[in-house]
Amino acid sequence: MARPPFAHLTGQAASGWPAWWLQRRWQAWMLLPLSGLFGALTGLRRLAHQRGWKRAWRAPIPVIVVGNVTVGGTGKTPLVLAIAQHLSQSGWKPGIVSRGHGRKDVGHAPRQVEPQADPATTGDEPLLLRRLAACPVWVGRDRAAAAQALLHAHPDVDVLLSDDGLQHLALSRDIELVVTDQRGPGNGWLLPAGPLREPWDRPRDATLGPAASMAISASRSQAAPRFVLHRKLGMMRHLVTGERLCLNAFLLRHAGQPLAAAAGIGNPEQFFDMLRSEGTTLTATLALPDHYGFDADPFRQIQAAALLITEKDALKCRSWFFHLDRLWAAELLLEIDPAFFPWLLARLPVRSDHPHGFTSA
Repeated sequence: MARPPFAHLTGQAASGWPAWWLQRRWQAWMLLPLSGLFGALTGLRRLAHQRGWKRAWRAPIPVIVVGNVTVGGTGKTPLVLAIAQHLSQSGWKPGIVSRGHGRKDVGHAPRQVEPQADPATTGDEPLLLRRLAACPVWVGRDRAAAAQALLHAHPDVDVLLSDDGLQHLALSRDIELVVTDQRGPGNGWLLPAGPLREPWDRPRDATLGPAASMAISASRSQAAPRFVLHRKLGMMRHLVTGERLCLNAFLLRHAGQPLAAAAGIGNPEQFFDMLRSEGTTLTATLALPDHYGFDADPFRQIQAAALLITEKDALKCRSWFFHLDRLWAAELLLEIDPAFFPWLLARLPVRSDHPHGFTSA
C-alpha cells in the first residue's frame, strides 16, 4: 500500500509550503523570471474582463466572493459557512457555489450537492457546507454556470456566496472578501517563486484573518477594512457512535493514552497547533494533501489509542478502515470580529420580495 506524503518531506515547511516560499532563498530567485511571466498573464486576463474583451455573467442578486490570494487553504470555507448562517438568521435566503476541488466525477455540467452525496462527486468542502449551512449548494468548473443553475432550481435564493473563486472572473461579484492565515504573503512573490496567485495588495472590499496577518498589509489594501478571525476547536465527535465531547472531556477520557492527529487540509500544521495549544499531547501527526481522497486507509501506520481528524476529512473515511472506532472528528469554529456582520449587511441592497426573474427548472 502506498503511503501518503507527510508535511516533513524534504523541502516542505511545517506551513505546508516549500520553505523557500517563506523566505527569498536561491530557489525563489531562480524562479523569479517565471513569476514575472505569471504576473503579466494574470494581469492581462484581469484587464480583458475590466475592458469588456471577456464577458462576465452578472447575477440578478448580490454575489459575495470569499477567496484568498495565496496557494492553499486559509480557512475560506468556515467563513462561507458562518456568513451563510448569519444571512439566514437575518432573513436572507443564501445559495452557495463552489468549484468542488478534489472531486473525481467533475464533468462540465453544474451539479447540485445533496446532503447524502458522495464527496468524491461533489468535493468535500461543498458537501460539508450543504450539511451545515442547510442552503442550496451547487458545484461546477464554471462558477457562473453553477450560479445560473442554482438560481433556476431555487428562485427564492436572494444572495449568492462563492466559496473561493476570487480569480474566477467569469462570475461578476458585488463584494470581494480576502481571507488570510498566519503565513501571510510568505516571501511576497508570485507563483512559482512564491505563494501568491495575485499581488498581496490587490484591491478587495475587506480582509479577514488572524491578528498577526492583519498587521501585514500593503498600502493599496490598507483602505479596505480588516476584521480579525480567531479559529478555535469545538466538540469532538466519535465517528462510529456519534458521541460528542468537549476537548477537556475527551482528554480526560484518554488520559495517559497516546493520541495522534491527521489532517488533509491546506495547512495541516495549523490544526495540529490548535490541538497542542489546548493541551493535547500528540505522539504522531499525519499531514495529508488538501482534499485527500481516502481511497486507502492512511491511518494504519499510526500507533495511537485515539486519532483526531477534521470534519472535512471525516466525510471521506470508509467503514472498512482499520480501527475506525478510534477516530474522532474535531469541530472547527470561527470567532469573527463583531463589527464584520453589521459591515457586511450594510453593503447589501435593501431586500425585495420581487422575484429575480428566474423560474424553477
